[in-house]
Amino acid sequence: MTNPIKTERRGAVLEVTIDRPKANAIDAATSRIMGDVFASFRDDPELRVAILTATGEKFFCPGWDLKAAAAGEAPDVDYGVGGFGGLQELKGLNKPVICAVNGLAFGGGFEIMISCDIIIAAEHATFALPEINSGTVADAATIKLPRFIPYHVAMELLFTGRRIDTAEAKQWGIINEVVPADQLMTRARAVAAQLAEGPPLVYACIKEIARETMHLPIHEAFHMVTKRKLKTVDVLYSSEDQLEGARAFAEKRKPVWKGK
Repeated sequence: MTNPIKTERRGAVLEVTIDRPKANAIDAATSRIMGDVFASFRDDPELRVAILTATGEKFFCPGWDLKAAAAGEAPDVDYGVGGFGGLQELKGLNKPVICAVNGLAFGGGFEIMISCDIIIAAEHATFALPEINSGTVADAATIKLPRFIPYHVAMELLFTGRRIDTAEAKQWGIINEVVPADQLMTRARAVAAQLAEGPPLVYACIKEIARETMHLPIHEAFHMVTKRKLKTVDVLYSSEDQLEGARAFAEKRKPVWKGK
């Protein structure tokens, strides 16, 4: 059986490609592979950034494999360590993940996309949450989308399942950038290269602070950070990189980040 998830290391960047013809839909087995891939990425000190994309130009990912569902795969089957698609519930993923959307991102594919940190889309990409039409709930999107974009916009997309294009997705802040299809990976790799040169301990702080304080009042969030209640903050504030950043600034040179 051909592996539906392709990986390639490019220095400190890991490229992860969904390759499951015809539409790159994800069943439980594929999801578990993705979870293992991203867990390995999380735990590998040599890797700093990941890019997630898919093969072809028509489909990024339409989500859950409904053929597998029709064959009896339950919606609450074990999707692996990271939940559906390997990213949504993966604990401690404190490294940047870029999504390069090469085509249609529907349902669970949309949910995987918004689990990434930076989203770059090809001009022809389209987006939707059509679960309403198949009698199920877009659970991850229902949890996350109202936190990311205006509530009423999120509710309309969830209630209607309508398709939106890149212009509207960018208008609501769902995606960061739109590029011609033939420039998608070039642009994603350029952003990844920029991030790979940055301070990994700071990235880890940014991700953990954003994730762990989103639900808190501002004063409680500040307490979590200033009192070093978060592991990444405590590590950063006692790190060589913290001193290196200050010294490099004072010496007017480019810092050398060691991630420790």
